[in-house]
Amino acid sequence: MLTILFDGVAYGMLLFVLACGLSVTLGLMNFVNLAHGAFAMAGGYVTVVLLNRYNVPFLLALPVAFVATAALGLVLERTLYVRLYGRSHLDQVLFSIGLVFMAVAAVDYAFGSQQQFVRMPSFLQGRVEIAGVGVGIYRSFIILICGVLVIALQLALSRTRFGSQLRAAVDDQRVARGLGIEVNRIFAATFAVGSGLAGLGGALGAEILGLDPTFPLKFMIYFLIVVTVGGTSSITGPFLASLMLGIADVAGKYYVPAFGAFVIYTFMITVLIFRPQGLFARAR
Repeated sequence: MLTILFDGVAYGMLLFVLACGLSVTLGLMNFVNLAHGAFAMAGGYVTVVLLNRYNVPFLLALPVAFVATAALGLVLERTLYVRLYGRSHLDQVLFSIGLVFMAVAAVDYAFGSQQQFVRMPSFLQGRVEIAGVGVGIYRSFIILICGVLVIALQLALSRTRFGSQLRAAVDDQRVARGLGIEVNRIFAATFAVGSGLAGLGGALGAEILGLDPTFPLKFMIYFLIVVTVGGTSSITGPFLASLMLGIADVAGKYYVPAFGAFVIYTFMITVLIFRPQGLFARAR
């Protein structure tokens, strides 16, 4: 039971890193970016190439994956996404879905359709026994990294000048510009960081989730569930939702494997019926 709980927490932490960028762009920037999973896939493939082809150390490949996907997100935001900010959510959905299928086709052409495997360093392999509980070393590493990211994100959005400027730009762009806030630069930086976090999540999750060209399609629903259940008014909501969903998914697949992901879908539908604004969203 404790092992399942531990694995569920690790899985939930990973889901949060993968989905928090979508939570930021949807909740703070009001942009429905369903291509978020494509940035996660990009980070995973960057890591695979660095590790398997160039023998780059895993701990060095992680920040490279973050920077590479952040740079990709910045370029796409400045050239494509910025043109959709004022459009309807339907236009944004169609646009981002189109990007997903383009990314899937491009990766399938470049790397093939087979699943990619990450060669983990020896110090992150195996399990250790703590008080009779089998604890995976790599999952412990994920929990540590993701815990630091959660704290850093919360502080950045609530305690820094950048976070204040971002909230002001979202509330009223015209007033924010009148106060001297460079809204375009704020949005570009936010989108780039969100993309970079997705890439980092893809790099961390390649060994656990698997990596192939259909990655954005397979996990798109998980990202949406995290945002739907957690709400988009803060980082805390998606974080708690990720933990709940991670534990529920791992426990459900262990105890009732015949139901598959039925447990988390049922949970999502229940939340949407009784709390359509999200389980942890602020009441209005």
